[in-house]
Amino acid sequence: MTDAKQPSLGGWAVLALLCEGDTHGWALVRSMTPEGDIGRVWSIRRALVYRTVELVVAAGLAERAGVEPGMRGSQRTLLRVTAAGRRAVDRWLQEPVGHVRDLRSALLLKLLFLQRSGLDRAPLLRAQRAILAEAIDALGVQDADESPADITVRAFRLETARAGIRFVDGELARLANNG
Repeated sequence: MTDAKQPSLGGWAVLALLCEGDTHGWALVRSMTPEGDIGRVWSIRRALVYRTVELVVAAGLAERAGVEPGMRGSQRTLLRVTAAGRRAVDRWLQEPVGHVRDLRSALLLKLLFLQRSGLDRAPLLRAQRAILAEAIDALGVQDADESPADITVRAFRLETARAGIRFVDGELARLANNG
């Protein structure tokens, strides 16, 4: 996938899981159910996981890596991330989330994968704080032509950004206190 066509959030989750090691589609599905390791942050249905696998393979970010016996006699296709996929995930994990509305999903997913891989989360958190501070500054300016609905939406986004800053500051403090 080129920069013009980035993976969906589910695609990033699939690729990040593959960066942890070769696996098969059913293991990805289990991880991404609402009860799964990843699904508690970002869950997608089984059919969408398999479709996402096909998309990242077609984009050259993952590849089929052989087969292994399944539990009921059928064979499972092993998947692995490609070098291009690994580089893409490494970049994605370091990029702060651009929209306040995506904090709950994208930021938490990135933090989860950084933690699972043993990487330092502080650089992402600091970069995210800077993005949120800019958003707060921009959202604090009211336009004279705003409709009442626009004012309400802006106020909500402003409070969400402020909550995001509090969360980021809390995570940075927790990281500083834990080592």
